[in-house]
Amino acid sequence: MNTPKFAVKAKSFHTELRNRVNAYFDEAGKKPTGNAYLYFKAVFFGLAAIALYTHLVFFTPGILLGITECILLGGAIAAIGFNVMHDGAHGSFSRKKAVNVIAAFSLNVLGGSSFMWNVKHNMIHHSYTNIDGIDDDINVHPWMRMSSTQKKYKLHKYQHRYFWFLYSLLYIFWIFASDYIKYFKQKIGDMPLKKMHVSDHLVFWLFKAANLSLFVIIPIFLVGFLPWLLGFLVTTLFAGFVLSIVFQLAHTVEHTHFPMPDEHDGRMADEWAIHQLKTTANFATRNKLISALVGGLNFQIEHHLFPKISHVHYPAISKIIRQTCEEFNVQYVEYPRLRLAVASHVAYLKHMGRD
Repeated sequence: MNTPKFAVKAKSFHTELRNRVNAYFDEAGKKPTGNAYLYFKAVFFGLAAIALYTHLVFFTPGILLGITECILLGGAIAAIGFNVMHDGAHGSFSRKKAVNVIAAFSLNVLGGSSFMWNVKHNMIHHSYTNIDGIDDDINVHPWMRMSSTQKKYKLHKYQHRYFWFLYSLLYIFWIFASDYIKYFKQKIGDMPLKKMHVSDHLVFWLFKAANLSLFVIIPIFLVGFLPWLLGFLVTTLFAGFVLSIVFQLAHTVEHTHFPMPDEHDGRMADEWAIHQLKTTANFATRNKLISALVGGLNFQIEHHLFPKISHVHYPAISKIIRQTCEEFNVQYVEYPRLRLAVASHVAYLKHMGRD
C-alpha cells in the first residue's frame, strides 16, 4: 500500500523545535546519547535478570519465593527492553554503533527479533503513528478495537474489562507467534518487510533456538514440566502486561488522535511533528521511579519527536518542547499520574467498544 505524505509548512514547527533542542545540547556541552546513569541501569537490570534466572533454574527455590522471583524476572525483562534494547535500537544508547547494536541485540536473547522490531517500531510506528492500516501497534483486531476506523464486533463492548488479560499475552505471542507470522508473510500488517539478508535469516533462527533452549528446554530438564510452566507463565504474563500497558498509555487514551490520510491524494493534514504530538501522550513524568524503570517512555512525546536522543535527556528537553508547543499553539498531552493515564485508557477502550 502507498504510505501517507505529511504536510509541508513554510514555517516548520519541527525545524524550530529541532534547532532549539540542538542549541540546548551545544550550550550544555552534552552528547544526546546515553551517560553513566544509563549504563548503570543497563548493568543493574542485566545482572538482576541473570541472577534471578540462575537461582530459579539451577537452585529451584520454594513455590512462594519462586513466584516472587518470576515476577521480578518478568519486570527485569521488561526493564531491559525499555532501558537497553529500546535505546540501542534507536542508536541513542551510545555514540559507538557497535555498542548500540549489542544493546539492541538483547531483544534477540530475550526471544524477540531485533530485525522485525526495527521495521515494525522504528520505521513504521515512529513514521506513521496511530494511522490505522499502517501502524501495527494499534492492530489488535479482531480481539480489540483501537480506532474508530476499525470494524466493531460485539465482544468489543467488553474490551475495557478483558484487555488486562490480552495485554498479558503480548510477550508469549511475540516470541512464539508474531515474529514468525511476519517472517513467513514478509509483511508487517499490510506493509512489506524490508529485504532480509542471509545474516538476518541466520540471526533470526539462531537466537530463536537459543531462547527456546534458555527459557524452555533447559528449565524443563532441570526443574520439571509443571514447575517450569508455572514459572514461565508468571514471568511472561507479567512482562507482557508491563510492556503492553506502557506503550498503550502513550497512544491510545482519550486525548490522542487517530488521523487518516486524504482518500484522494494520501496526504495528511499536519506536518510530521505535529502529527506526533496529536497521536502521543506523556504520563507520570515527575515520578522518577517510573521514569527509571520504563526507560523514560513515560516521556513518549519527547521520544517520538527525537527518537535518536537517549531517554536520560527527556526531562531536560521536555521543557523546550512544552514552550515551543505553547508558542505554536500545539496541544501537549500529559497525564500527571499513572492512574489517570490508565483511567483514560480504560475510558477510551470503553468508548471504542460502544461507539
